[in-house]
Parts: sequence; structure tokens; C-alpha cells
Amino acid sequence: MIIELNKISKSYDNAGLNKRNVLSEISLSISAGDALSIVGPSGSGKSTLLNILGTLDLPTSGLVKINGNEIQNFDDTQLAEIRNNNIGFIFQMHHLLPQFTLIENVLVPTIPLKDKSYKKSAQERAMNLLDSVGLADKIHQRPGQLSGGECQRATVVRALINEPNLVLADEPTGSLDQESAEHLGNLLSDINKKHNVAMVVVTHSLDLAKKMDTVYNLDHGKIEKYNLTK
Repeated sequence: MIIELNKISKSYDNAGLNKRNVLSEISLSISAGDALSIVGPSGSGKSTLLNILGTLDLPTSGLVKINGNEIQNFDDTQLAEIRNNNIGFIFQMHHLLPQFTLIENVLVPTIPLKDKSYKKSAQERAMNLLDSVGLADKIHQRPGQLSGGECQRATVVRALINEPNLVLADEPTGSLDQESAEHLGNLLSDINKKHNVAMVVVTHSLDLAKKMDTVYNLDHGKIEKYNLTK
């Protein structure tokens, strides 16, 4: 089991008024190679749930276990190490650094790594991954010289560079045209199958959601499996 949520809830103080409950006693388990998507209306808590899965946020109540370890008492340094070593992130906006080349952007997550031999091999991993997504001829270009679809493919490589066992994608096709979105969705599905990387995709797109093996609907703080015909 990579990550396990046990009856987690999340609420926020509403400017000193009543608390706003976003998630309510959600339990979810993710194992190696799982591929799931989460759909639901805007404001239903999808991104909040993804942030908790990625240790970017903590629940108000309930337990989060990663690789069998409860993380509630971990400090910021420990949580950052978990994120960098175990989790890859893909967001709606690519967040590539404009002053860096494509290859430099992809290698950013390797900077904090302590294993020098692993960091040394990262360049070869980056080249192989960029070649697999059709970007090997663009490694010296900067984000401003690339299309939106190319930038998003680069973020997929960046998410994979430290060989995580879990990739979290938050509306990864939201800023793309239909053709680029279809290409990226197929790429995420292929990566899940070829690399046995667990994949969690939050999306408004049912076309993208259906590329994952299991679809969940999140609404009013509750999550349940959603039946979609592939």
C-alpha cells in the first residue's frame, strides 16, 4: 500500500463564522500501479483531497499513512523529503521556470537529492524520458519557445524524474486544446501501465477521467465510485 486515508475530514474557519466542511470521513487506499480519477463539481474539495494525498496539506481529523507510516507528526523537512522521493506532481499550469531550458527544468527536483550517484544518472533518465514523450529535440529550448502541450509533457517528465511510486495530477489538461489534452491523457495512461506508477487524476474532463481504471465522484465532502462506460 502506497498511501492510505482513514476517515479523513477537512474543514476551514470561515472568517470567524461557522466552519466550512470540505471533506467528511473519506477513506481511500492506493496501491502500486493503481490508476484512478476524481471528478465532481467545482468547490467540491477535489484539489484539497489531492493536496492531502500529496502531503501539501493535512486533514483536520483522520489518519494519513504513506508506505505504512502515519505522517501527522512529521515535520516540514520530513514531509518535503516524502514528496521529493515518493510523489510526482502535475498541475494545470506547467510552472516551468522561464529562464531555464527544458532539460534544466526537468532536473529541478533532483537538486535536493543527497545520493550523488543517483543525481549523476538523472541526466540519462531525463533524456530517456524526454525521448519517450517526443521532446528529445527540444531539450535546449525554454518554456516560452514551446507549445502548451509540449510544456505539459515536460511537466510529466519532471514529475517522473525521481522515480516516484505515485503521481498526482490536478486538472492536467485544463489549459490545453482538445488534441493536446487527448495526447496528454494517453501519455498518463501509458506511464501508469509501463512504469507501474500509481496515478491519481483530478479533472472536470470525463474523457480524461475514463482513461483511468477507476473513477470516483466527490460531492458534498463524500467520495464514491462513479460508473462510467469506457
